[in-house]
Amino acid sequence: MTDDNAYTPMPDYESYSLEELAQALNSIDAAEYPERAAKISALIAERKSKLHASHETISKANDKIIRTEQIKFHGKAGEFFSIWIVNLLLSIVTLGIYSAWATVRTNRYFYSNTELDGHRFSYLAEPLQILKGRIIAVILFGGYFFLTTINPAAALIFALILMALTPALIIMSMRFRLRMTAYRNVRFSFKGRWGEAFALFVLLPIASVFTLYLLMPWVLKKIDAFLVNESCFGNKSFSTTLDTGKYYRTSVGVLFISLCLMLISSFVLGIGAVAMSNGEPSSVSALAPILLVLFYLVTYAVVSGYYNARIRNHIFQNTQLENVAQFNSSLAAGALIKLRLVNALAIVLTLGMALPWAKVRSAKLFADATEVKVLEGFDEVLVGSSGSAGAVAEEAATLFDVDVALG
Repeated sequence: MTDDNAYTPMPDYESYSLEELAQALNSIDAAEYPERAAKISALIAERKSKLHASHETISKANDKIIRTEQIKFHGKAGEFFSIWIVNLLLSIVTLGIYSAWATVRTNRYFYSNTELDGHRFSYLAEPLQILKGRIIAVILFGGYFFLTTINPAAALIFALILMALTPALIIMSMRFRLRMTAYRNVRFSFKGRWGEAFALFVLLPIASVFTLYLLMPWVLKKIDAFLVNESCFGNKSFSTTLDTGKYYRTSVGVLFISLCLMLISSFVLGIGAVAMSNGEPSSVSALAPILLVLFYLVTYAVVSGYYNARIRNHIFQNTQLENVAQFNSSLAAGALIKLRLVNALAIVLTLGMALPWAKVRSAKLFADATEVKVLEGFDEVLVGSSGSAGAVAEEAATLFDVDVALG
C-alpha cells in the first residue's frame, strides 16, 4: 500500500510530546502508513533516551550530596560568663594589656563549642600575636589623635593615608583571621589582592556618592562576593554567585522600614511638643533622652536584623566549597530582630552584665539556622598554603572601625 504522505504532508511530529507520540502510534495503521509509523517510533525512542540520560544526570548530581549536617553550638551563658568576667577584670587591672589574652580565650571558647559533622573548629592565634598588632594599632590611633590637636591639616593628610591603606589592612586582617581558623586540622586562608580591594573598599564607595548612593547595593554585593570567592579551606576554594537584584530589593526594604520608623518617631516627638505646650516640660524633657536611646536601639535592631538575615541567607544559599560542601541558611528576619531587641534591652538594663548571655544567644541562633550539605569530596581536602599573616591589620581595622566580618 502506498503511503499517502505522497499526497498529504506528514504532521509535524517533532512538536508532539512523548505522550502525544504514543497516542499517535497507537492510532495509526502501520501497514498503511509505514513511514509515519517509523518516524513516530524513532522520535519516541529518541525522547526516551534523552529522558533516561537526564534522569541519570540528576541522580549523579544527587549522589554527590552524601549527607546534610546541622551546625551545632554547645556554649552556655553561665560558662562564658565566668570567662568574660575574668577577662574584663584582668583587662582593667592591666590597663588593657590582658585584652589580647581575653580575645584569644573568647574566640577559643566559641570556636571549640561550634560543631560540624562531629568535629569542632579551632582558633589557633596566640595572645602575643594579637598584642603586637594591638600596640601598633594604638600607636597609629594615638598618632592620628595627636595630630588633630596640634595640626588639623596634617591630621587630614594622615587620615587620607590611612584610607588608602584600608584595603591592605582588610586583606591582612582577613588572612590573619582565616589562617588562625582550622577545622579537622585544616586551616582556612584568604588570597585576595590589594588592587581589587582598593577598588571595592575605596573607589566604588566614593563613586556611589556621585550616584546619590544608588550604586551602593551593587558595591555591597561586589564586596561580599570578593570576601567569599577569595577564601579557601585547605586546597579548596569557596565560590559564590550573588544576585544584584536581591541587594537592591533588600536595600529598598531597609529604606522603607527606616522611613516608617522615622514617621513613628516624628509622631512621638509631636506628642511631646504638644505636651510641653500644655505645661508639662519637665516630664517630657526627662523622657526625651530615654526615648531617643530606645528609638536608636529599635531602629538598629530592626534595620540590621532585616538586612543581615536576608543577605546572609542569600550568600549561604549561593555559596559552595569546590566538590566539598554546599551551604544553606534559613535565618528568619523576625527572629534576628527579636534577638537583637532583647539582647540590647538586657545589656542596657544590666549595665552590660548580660553581654555574655547575649553573645551565646546570638551564636546559637546563627548556628541553628545554618546547614552544610556534605559532598563526595569532603574527605579529599588537603592542607593548603595559607601564607603568613599578622595581627596588626586586624587590630588596626577594628580600631578604625573597618568591619570585615563574614558572618
